[in-house]
Amino acid sequence: MRILVTGGAGFVGSHLIDRLMEEGQEVICVDNFYTGNKRNVLQWINHPRFEVIRHDVTDPIRLEVDQIYHLACPASPVHYQYNPVKTIKTNVMGTLNMLGLAKRVKARFLLASTSEVYGDPEIHPQTEDYRGNVNPIGIRSCYDEGKRVAETLAFDYHRQNDVDIRVARIFNTYGPRMLENDGRVVSNLVVQALKGQPLTVYGDGSQTRSFCYVSDLVDGLIRLMNGDHIGPVNLGNPEEYTILQLAETVQKMVDPDAKVRFEPLPQDDPRRRQPDITRAQTWLGWQPTVPLSQGLRITIDDFQSRVGDRPAKTSAAVPSI
Repeated sequence: MRILVTGGAGFVGSHLIDRLMEEGQEVICVDNFYTGNKRNVLQWINHPRFEVIRHDVTDPIRLEVDQIYHLACPASPVHYQYNPVKTIKTNVMGTLNMLGLAKRVKARFLLASTSEVYGDPEIHPQTEDYRGNVNPIGIRSCYDEGKRVAETLAFDYHRQNDVDIRVARIFNTYGPRMLENDGRVVSNLVVQALKGQPLTVYGDGSQTRSFCYVSDLVDGLIRLMNGDHIGPVNLGNPEEYTILQLAETVQKMVDPDAKVRFEPLPQDDPRRRQPDITRAQTWLGWQPTVPLSQGLRITIDDFQSRVGDRPAKTSAAVPSI
């Protein structure tokens, strides 16, 4: 098949492209390189089945494809809050343009939505039926409300124009190729530990997240795209950890002497976040397989190769978490 991946030079997009190329697909990567990087797809440059186009999805593009994975949008608060108007334009205009393309060429369209549509959830864990608790005028709304509108557009194009859609709600994902400065908790803690800086924990660290390794997420996206169910479907690892637990684990794995520094909790930061993945298990036969300790080791090694100022003080034994 001929498959378009928007945001394909980004963290998740490039891992998805790796899988699609290994499966023998023909892949077109579209990226404006705001948070993506050409080095993430460098191994496929000049491959006869791969093409990369520098393009911003807020502008229309004409291509002939069979499937569209629409991942284009900054996904970390640092980047999506830097230019919030651009972020919501990407979520709204970019999704409109990609749905319009899917309608014209009769391609199947997968929207990479987010657990942020649940906001600061009042039910736990979060099921796909939960409608969320989102602040429409908060500093995160350019992203979470933008993704909610993107879901609306996808379902309206499906109902009105019979576009074949799939909607994935992605929970916290980590792994190699995360940006060093993206402000997400895993990259923040790992980079700080590698640089010998205090590990920043916001609030008292009791807020929880669920961390899914990127290869597990990519497997879920491909299963959803090629399955029979529209969604939305939660894709994330249901194992729940406090931020303080994560910080202490990174501390043990990288630098046991590192200090932990507590900072005020950011505005609208969710207290708890954990996916109910019953739908993904039932519909897709999908289950995360990479434990946090294993995924963190690979992620730390990747960051070490890029930003480590000194060797990590690691032991042979990986702590269990």
